Amino acid sequence: MLEKFERIKLGHFPTPIEHLKNVSQHLDGPNIFIKRDDCTGLATGGNKTRKLEFLIPDAIKNKAELIVTVGAIQSNHARQTAAACSLKGLKCLIILEQRLKDPPDAYMNSGNVFLDKLLGAKVMLCPKDQDILEYSTKVVEDIKSKGTNVYFIPGGGSNSIGALGYVECFKEILKENNKYNLTHIVHATGSSGTQAGLLAGKKYFQSQLQIIGISVRYEKKIQEEKVYNEAKKTCEKLKCDVLDRSEVVAYDDYIGSGYGEPTDGMIEATNLLAKKEAILLDPVYSGKGFAGLIGLIRQKKFTKEDNILFIHTGGAVSLSAYEWAFNK
Repeated sequence: MLEKFERIKLGHFPTPIEHLKNVSQHLDGPNIFIKRDDCTGLATGGNKTRKLEFLIPDAIKNKAELIVTVGAIQSNHARQTAAACSLKGLKCLIILEQRLKDPPDAYMNSGNVFLDKLLGAKVMLCPKDQDILEYSTKVVEDIKSKGTNVYFIPGGGSNSIGALGYVECFKEILKENNKYNLTHIVHATGSSGTQAGLLAGKKYFQSQLQIIGISVRYEKKIQEEKVYNEAKKTCEKLKCDVLDRSEVVAYDDYIGSGYGEPTDGMIEATNLLAKKEAILLDPVYSGKGFAGLIGLIRQKKFTKEDNILFIHTGGAVSLSAYEWAFNK
């Protein structure tokens, strides 16, 4: 069934799995491996490339003249969408939301924001006093009223089409699992499509691997409900058994004061991976995701016999927009 959905090549797949030997020894816990979805190749890569491989052909099939998507100021999804549109000759409009309380100029203009523009996308800022979904809906309706055929991609590419990218990722992981004997997958979860795709893949391929999300935005109950709803839709699209609500696990202890706001745990995790493994995490997703993994290890949630796969969802290009957070 998965092969029936149209997909185009945008990235370098399969991405490698590496053993984090130094960090595993340092944390004195389970064996930790990392799935390098920061190496997907599309304008510095990231997890959204997998989703766009299914979303962009759907846009082309629907004769889109303009792709519109939304995200936070330093959105990795926005940058990868701009890159995919550039590659396929599609016009792209990105509507960005300001979520940090008092951001410096570097946050507002460097990192992903600079790359969005470099890749040819038009960038708009949602006014601070307006809801991003309401504002973007109005913008899209206004553009459509002028006769332009718009294809809207939700934040993070997170819908049942985009989630197919992580069903495909789960397939990659299973193909190599005889080398690693993995027991758990841990990753940052935000807009929900990555975790939803992994969970749908678990049902589709009838695997027993445990999947743990580290929420970077919403409290546990809300995040798990968002993930469950998207995973359910994806299972229905794949015509496989639908997962049970109890299979959705997301921890909300590592968000800090809000989405994109730096935390001590994120800074510790980012420094640790850089200094021990020469791997760069990002401040919004993978940094907080790995902080969550460190926290769970310290809480003895895993045994030394466990083999954990951390999925690096990319986005290290935004580190330049967060230098201020590391200099405190």
